[in-house]
Amino acid sequence: MKGIQNMRKRLVILFSIFFLVFMSISPVSAANNPRNIYEVKPGDYLWKIASTYQTTIQDLKLMNGLQSDLILVGQKLKVPIMYEVAPGDTLWKLSQSFSSTVSLIKTANGLTSNMIYVGQKLKIPPKKLSMQGQFVLMTREEFKDWLFNHSFTRKIGKIQQHHTWQPSYQQFNGSNHFSLLNGMKDYHVNGMGWKDISQQLTTFPDGTVAVGRPFNMPPEGSFGLQNKSRMLEIEADSLAIENLGNFDKDGNKMTPEQRETILTVTALLMLRFGLTPNVDTVTYHHWWDINTGEQVLDEGEGHAIKTCPGTDFFGGNNTTDARSHFYPLVQQRMQQIRATLQ
Repeated sequence: MKGIQNMRKRLVILFSIFFLVFMSISPVSAANNPRNIYEVKPGDYLWKIASTYQTTIQDLKLMNGLQSDLILVGQKLKVPIMYEVAPGDTLWKLSQSFSSTVSLIKTANGLTSNMIYVGQKLKIPPKKLSMQGQFVLMTREEFKDWLFNHSFTRKIGKIQQHHTWQPSYQQFNGSNHFSLLNGMKDYHVNGMGWKDISQQLTTFPDGTVAVGRPFNMPPEGSFGLQNKSRMLEIEADSLAIENLGNFDKDGNKMTPEQRETILTVTALLMLRFGLTPNVDTVTYHHWWDINTGEQVLDEGEGHAIKTCPGTDFFGGNNTTDARSHFYPLVQQRMQQIRATLQ
């Protein structure tokens, strides 16, 4: 009996040491520092969560890039929190720790300077994403958070790479993202008769990325236009990316920012859905007969094929180009992102 008691004491001491070490890693881990991420539980709905955290449904949607009121169990939501200032804290450090900004924290608390003091209680609201209707426009880092915080009901097995061809760089003025997205949606819905904009994601020359069609809906009309049953089969586990621009050799020269975004977004999708880049998981529009839905890869002669995603897309649009110039860069980016997630 005495041996068991001694063992319990040792376990308590070891746990206490571990707890103290863990809690002293950084000010962000201080005991008075609550997480600003809420994980959705059974029975939750947006009004209930908004009420709990003293915010509004609309603000919750903007903080998290929610395209509707639907939330899923296990989904992670950024929420406003009350925080007690600890030694070493600054407004900038707090803004970085809680996905906020110095300006937002000052406004939420009526602060007229950057001075804060230990023991002060601050409301810290997360940043709001740029949204218009269903469209969510994000930086690469914002998209990473969005992707890993969301829950999805559909299995994703392949990523489709497209270029818009039109609109191209000539139509982009640096601030008309939503206008171009709405124009594409109008064409897809009213011109093509589809239910929504075809693609889930659109990348822009300035390096931003927009979510359009909900991830839980397969893309529509992206491959096999004349063979509907084959089209539905291909698209059932697909996500479509439209890279704004004309990336044929006589078209637009891709900007470094858009190049970075295409690589990062593709790598993030690979990681999120447990995929490895190859011709089956990262597929080019050029490799499919648009009438029959047949995957022809590099044997396109005699078939109805497009140059999409462009004859100058990361070195070219055939499978050798993809294996030599695109997939290795995606794999490298995946390794870099993994290191930040550990």
